[in-house]
Amino acid sequence: MFLGTHSPRLDEKGRLFLPAKYREELSGGLVITKGQERCLYVFPMAEFQRITEALRTAPVTAKAVRDYSRVFFASASDEVPDKQGRITIPAALRNYAALTRDCTVIGANTRLEIWDSQAWETYLEQQEQEFSDLSEEVLPGIL
Repeated sequence: MFLGTHSPRLDEKGRLFLPAKYREELSGGLVITKGQERCLYVFPMAEFQRITEALRTAPVTAKAVRDYSRVFFASASDEVPDKQGRITIPAALRNYAALTRDCTVIGANTRLEIWDSQAWETYLEQQEQEFSDLSEEVLPGIL
């Protein structure tokens, strides 16, 4: 499970240090791909394979499945962190998420998300009230 908020910096070669607490779990490989709201999703290889299986069983006759699968897989990049725990984020993915130097990496349960720090702050400000309002709908009777 991925939790927390981290603030690594992107270097001039497009490399990013993974949060130290997750390096071992991701050391065998990971997949980076486009996420919603112009962030990047980082999946451990096993989780990416689970999603792949779920999409494999989805009906290709459904246009939404085809559209989602095309973007999801076409933008995916498999990476292996270097000995220092860095991953290289391909230029096309950096451009999609508007990543420059300051990044925010958040834990999102089964994945990490990489955001441009300013984009994350803006998103968070917009979502604070909705987060409060949705708790009863998303987790009825739990919170």
